[in-house]
Parts: sequence; C-alpha cells; structure tokens
Amino acid sequence: MALRDIRELKDDKAAYAAELERRWTGLLSYRYIGRRDGSMDVGAEGDTAVQVRHDFRNPIGGLMVAPLAIASPEGGGRSDLQAVPNPVIHSAQILDAGHDVQRIEVRSETLKLGRQMGFSRSLIVDADRPERVVAITEGQGVSIGDVPEGLEKMPEHRLEVVDSPDLPPLWEVFGAFRGPGGHWMLPELSAEFASPDAALHIGPQHVVLERAATDLAASLVRHERLQIRTWHIMFLARGKIGPFRVDGQGWRGDDGRVGVRMLMVDEGNGGRLVTSGSAVFDCAD
Repeated sequence: MALRDIRELKDDKAAYAAELERRWTGLLSYRYIGRRDGSMDVGAEGDTAVQVRHDFRNPIGGLMVAPLAIASPEGGGRSDLQAVPNPVIHSAQILDAGHDVQRIEVRSETLKLGRQMGFSRSLIVDADRPERVVAITEGQGVSIGDVPEGLEKMPEHRLEVVDSPDLPPLWEVFGAFRGPGGHWMLPELSAEFASPDAALHIGPQHVVLERAATDLAASLVRHERLQIRTWHIMFLARGKIGPFRVDGQGWRGDDGRVGVRMLMVDEGNGGRLVTSGSAVFDCAD
C-alpha cells in the first residue's frame, strides 16, 4: 500500500498532528541511533548525548559515518513542526576516529533561513570531553510544504537498544541487502524507513551508502581496515517506491587514501536518480 504524503493533510490540523506523531514515533532512524531532538521531542532540551555502541564502529574500532550523519541530519535548520523539510546536501569530516569515545554530543547551529532554503552546521564532540572534536558537518535543506500553526512536540517513544558485541550490523537493521550483480540495495519503501512526506528517509540512505562505499574501497585494498574521513551526500530526488540500488566506483590515491563515488537509483520509479555520494577513506595497510 502506498504511503500517504502528510502534505495532503495540511488543512486539517488535528489530522496532520496525529499523522505526524504516528510517522515520527514510527520512524526507525533516530530511535535506533538514539538521537533525541530538542526542537521535536518532549523532554529533550537542546543538544543531547548519543551513546556510542559497538554497531557504530568499523572493523578497526573507529567511528562509522552513518550514525554521525543521522545524529546530525542537517536539514537546514527547520524542524517538522515548522515546515515539511527536505534535505539537499550533507557533508561530514571525521577528525578523530574516536576509538575510546563513549558518547557523542551534537552541537547544531542554524546559519541562514531563507523563504525556502536553509543552511546549518554541527560540531560533534566527545560528550565526556567536550573540547575533543570528533567531526564537523554542514548541510542544506529546503522546505517543500507548510504545516498547520501551533503543532506540539512529539511524545517520548524511545527504543532501548542494549549495547553488545552481538548487535546486528546497521545495514541489516535498516534492511539493506545484496541484490543482483552484487549491488547493495534497500527494499521497497515502508513506513518505518519513510519520512512524513512519504519518501525514503536519510537514515537508511546513509547506512546503505556507507556499506556500499566500504565494500568498494575494500575491493581495491583487499581488506576492511578502513576509516572514512570525508563524506558528502547530495539528495537529488525523493525516493518514492523502491527497491533502491547503489552503483559505485572506487580509486586508490596517495598516502593510503581511497576515494569512492556512488549513485542511488529508485528501481521502482523508472530508475530515477535519488542520491549521489562520495567518500574518502584512510587505509591502514
């Protein structure tokens, strides 16, 4: 069954609020990562710390980029209570692989809000040693619709994930799989992976793109002793149907660096381009 775009309810405040609550509390991305948003969630004030679990780390113990990107979504500074936001660009640079970091704190800053476009950035720090900067992120977003006035924050709906070395990898939790030809893919769109405007949310996109990028890099160096340092994503169009396929290329650079670029397409929507991404890895030989 096709998901309903919440913008269809903008003239009915009660129906809009009920649907937003249902969709926000059912969305897996933020709940599974453990991010709480002071602008959206009851009881969350400002920046909140995110616990770093085993499944946030790569094979050499460094921080993966997908949890950091989900924790700092960079929608341009607008929340779902102010507009119907749509991401355009997300970039991240990991300065510190954070092998011993137990919690991260995301310090977000809105740089500019225009009539439709917004620009934001975040500083991700070690929550226990705030002077230690782990990553810096920047982003751009656009408003694709107005919302009824006076919407209230979402009720608490936490998902408790107990940290353990046996936790499944993020790609498995977010439904990614290897399709024909070895391409990494996401399944057809479902409610737990969709934003309120009935499009593929950024969470599963970051997760599957990182998995695909890592495989591309590993195929060049023949191991996964890799650490992402830079991450740049452009959201080209809303993913509406699925399944979604990731295509990519990789190259070796100097000083042990590996670069990859990727395209995600919506196979169920005529192969429409959805997302473009690139990453640079450090390679531990």
